[in-house]
Formats: sequence, C-alpha cells, structure tokens
Amino acid sequence: MTQLHKLRTPSILKWFSLNFSQNHLISSKAPFLRAGSIHTAQNPRFYRTKRAVETEECENLDGILKIDGKNVGRESLAIWAEAQTALLEYLHSTRSLQFTDAENMSKNSPHFLSKLLKKVENDVDFGRSISRFLRYHPINEFEPFFESLGLRPSDYGPLLPRNLMYLSDDGKLLENYHVLCNYGILRNKIGKIYKEATEVFKYDNGVLLSKLQAYEELGLSQSTIIKVIASSPSLLIGDVNSAFVEVLEKLKSVGIECGWIEDHLSEKNSYNWRQMQGLLCLFSKMGCSEEQIGGLISQHPELLFDGSGSKTSSLIGLLLKFGSKMNEMSLMFLQFPQIQVGKFVCNLRQGFLFLKEIEMEAKEIGIIVRSHPLLLGSCVLKKTNSLLVNLNIGKKRLCGIIKDNPQEMKKWVLGSRVKPIPNSGEDLKSQIERTKFLLDLGFVMHSNEMKKALKEFRGKGGELQERFDCFVKAGLHRKDVSRMIKVAPQVLNQSKDVIDSKIDFLVNGLGYPISTLVTFPAYLSYTIQRVKLRVSMYNWLKDQKTVEPGLALSTIIASADKIFLGNYVNHHPRGPQVWKDLKKQFYPD
Repeated sequence: MTQLHKLRTPSILKWFSLNFSQNHLISSKAPFLRAGSIHTAQNPRFYRTKRAVETEECENLDGILKIDGKNVGRESLAIWAEAQTALLEYLHSTRSLQFTDAENMSKNSPHFLSKLLKKVENDVDFGRSISRFLRYHPINEFEPFFESLGLRPSDYGPLLPRNLMYLSDDGKLLENYHVLCNYGILRNKIGKIYKEATEVFKYDNGVLLSKLQAYEELGLSQSTIIKVIASSPSLLIGDVNSAFVEVLEKLKSVGIECGWIEDHLSEKNSYNWRQMQGLLCLFSKMGCSEEQIGGLISQHPELLFDGSGSKTSSLIGLLLKFGSKMNEMSLMFLQFPQIQVGKFVCNLRQGFLFLKEIEMEAKEIGIIVRSHPLLLGSCVLKKTNSLLVNLNIGKKRLCGIIKDNPQEMKKWVLGSRVKPIPNSGEDLKSQIERTKFLLDLGFVMHSNEMKKALKEFRGKGGELQERFDCFVKAGLHRKDVSRMIKVAPQVLNQSKDVIDSKIDFLVNGLGYPISTLVTFPAYLSYTIQRVKLRVSMYNWLKDQKTVEPGLALSTIIASADKIFLGNYVNHHPRGPQVWKDLKKQFYPD
C-alpha cells in the first residue's frame, strides 16, 4: 500500500484548492502540466500508466507539498494530472470539442476540477473514477470554459446560460471565441472581453473579424490591436469607436506613435477613450502647443492613462475651485514633477487641509494654492500638531511665515528634521501681555494655575482682555469669570464673536441663566450644533417621560455619545431613530 492510501480525501482536496488555484501551478502557456521546474510529457495518456513524476527537480517540492504533515507532493501532482487527463478525454473524445479547446479547459479550470474531484470516491485510480463519473453525469461545460478564459467562479456565475449545458449548442460563442484566439489574443484574456462585451460573442460569421480589420486600417499593428482590445473590449461593439480614433489622431498630431501607446497600455485596466479625448482637448484649451502636449504626455503618460485621465481631470477641477486660470495650469503641467498624478492630487489636498488647520484665511489659502501648486503637490507635510510643537510657535505666527515665504514649507516635509523657530520680539511682548492679564485676574506668579493658563492660551494679551470682557458685559461678575478661567482657560481661545454667539444661544435659545457658565464653563468648548442636538434629544425624551426633568446641562452635553445613548436615548423604543433624525437635521453634511 502506498502512502497515498493513508491520506484522507478532504486533506487532498484542501491542498488542491490552496496550491493549484492560489499558487498558479497550472500555467496557460505551459505543456499539459507545469509546476515550478517540473515538465511532464505532452502525451495525455501518460498519466494513466505512471503515477509519479520521476524527475530530479521534483525533490525541490519536498517540505512544500505536505498534507497532514506528510510529504506527498509527487502523488498529489499525479492525481491532479489524472483528473486533467480524464477531463481532457471527456471534452475532446466524448464531447467532440477541438483538442486545443479541451486541453485549455482541462489545464486552466482548477476550481472546477477541484469541485469535480470532490464528487468521486477516494480511489487508487482517480482518473478512471472521474472518467466513470463523467460518463453518467454530464457537466455544465460553460463552467470550465469560462474559468479557462480567466474568469473566477464569482465572475462567470451570472454569465452562465440558463438553458444550455454544452458548448456545442452555442455555435456563435465558439466561432467568435476562435476568431479571437486565431487573431492572437491569449485565451485567459478573453474572459474579460466576454464579461465586458458579451454581445461580441453573438456576432454572425465574419462580423468580428471585420471589426478587427477595421482597426488595422487605422494603421495599428496586430499586437497593438490585441492589447487595445484586451484592455477595452467595448471597442468591438458597434462601429469603430470615434473617441478612440480621435485620441489616436490627436496623439499622432503631437508626435506620439501607436507603438508608444501599446507600450503604456495595461491589459489589467479598462479605458474610457471619450474621457481621454476630452482631457487632450483641455490641454489645448489651456494654451499648450502640440509640441508641449507631446512632450508632456511622453514624460508623464500616467496623466492620460491613469484612470483614463480621471485623476488629472480631478486635479484640474480642484485648481479651478481655487480660482486658477488656464495659463497658470498650463505652466504647472509643463513643469510637472516626476510623481504619480494621484499622489500629487493627494498631497495638494493635504496641503490645503494643513493651511485650513492652522486657521489661515480662505483668501490667503486660495492665493497660495494658485501660486504654488507644484510645491504643495510635491510635498508630504508633517501633521499640523506635530509641526507646531517642533517649531515651538502658534498658528498665527506660522500663517505669517507661510504668507511671507511659502517655500519654507519644503523644510517641513515628512521625515525631515524640524528645528524650533526662535522667539521674535512680538512673541515676547505677547507673553508679557498674557502674564500681566493673568496677574490682574488674581493669578499667582509661577503658580500651577498660571502655568496651565499660559500653556492653554492662544492670542495676545489685548485679545484675551476683549474676550474676558464679553462675559462681564453678559452679566457675570469679574470674580466669577476669573474662577471660570482658572477652571477652563481654553474658553478664552475663541474669538469675541464666537463667545458672544454661544452666550446668546445659551440664554435666549435654551433659556438658561448666564450663571450656568460659572458652574459649567466647558459649555463654551462645544459647538452650537452639538448643544442643539443633545438638548433637543433630551427635551424629546423628557416629553416622553423617559428621563427626569431638571437634568444638569453638563450631564446633557459633556457625556460621550456612547454614554448618552446608553443612559438615556436607548431607554425609549423610538429613541435611536429620533436620534438619527435629529443628527441629520443638525449635521446635514
């Protein structure tokens, strides 16, 4: 008894699924069976008489092809080969398919073959068992056929004909399939054509070949057509694609030949030629000459081919939003750096967010984006908070540095070492003003309270005094405001207008007394949207008699969403839905 007799069928099948379908031990370009450096005879009957592959290279598979810890690599390969042979004989001899078609299906349908092996008993002669099974259980031939074309079961499942089992019953499918094969398109690339342009396989005799010849008449070589069709199967539908022709003509006019196009197409991608044609026209509208367009596309083919130019169009749209003019964008593209356009767009967006996070005015952001798009698109800036700490400056001063010289941002890219910027005389003056302001409020010099407040404060001493006066004018006593500042110094980091609006909403919108701020100064740290959402939800629950009235404002607003939902919202059956509806109302975006 050989070692194979001791193995369990599920283990063998598990190994089949993992090693043959995932590691691609079956090659569409190989002879009958090819695994690593193992070459087997091309006679399909070889495996009916000889079980193991007796080659020296097979020893290299030891330790890899193991089942339940046992080295059975050669036996497993032989079982797989027997199954392939049995399927080949059935398809060719019994079903009368062309030998090359049957061979391709048997060699390149591992999922189907694995499923077939599960249906036979664990016999010494797997090939004979499969042959016997196929004799009495005809298969749906479209399954191994579609899989051999490069489609996965999940892809070809919806494509299986409902009323057909045999390939010979769909003569047009086989006829057009052979036209593509004979033209030189690899069989494992035809699956994509079937999936994206199924109607191609319903053409009458001669139609498909005439379409391929029509593209040859445009001056394209057969190898170029093969690559174009494999990447864009929709070109075979209808007449010669006008957008494709226009792209070809435009590229020829700027000095780019068809061979260059073939080199930069990827069969893995699908292309929108109408979108690409529009992008080329847009370059012309920017004022680029044909020579400039030719040089630009030659140096940066991804501008045209990456996403069919969608990422480049996204970049143009982004710059237009910031007010860039056509001639400015033209200059930018002609100086475009050696960087993928998708990465460039990502960097530019991050640069914009950085300027927004340091609270630069919208007008100034627009000026910098329009005048320095290459700078922002080429740099990956450090995180805002990290940069502020490393530079040891505030947002306002950082904005000033950038406005004076945007090129300074080159020094703040990810991975670079950032040195603190020395304090200016203005910073020292502001520090003195803040200290004086706190001393006037009754803070003790060098106390922990003063250190905490100085660390939290953003703004000059004069600005802090204006914000402090907002609370006094609203009706609070100076001593109460001083106590508020000691507890929550960050409330003075907001502008005078923001403080006024939040106080007005508290008193006139919610009906709370101004004294509420003394006990709950952190109210000013929350957005009005959050306050509206929480209070509205609480009022609804109160009306439903689900919560007690008179709950403290701090309890309603300050608790985390998870706690608020668990303690209050979820106690009513309709609470979660009302919460969602209110969120949509107050946070429409």
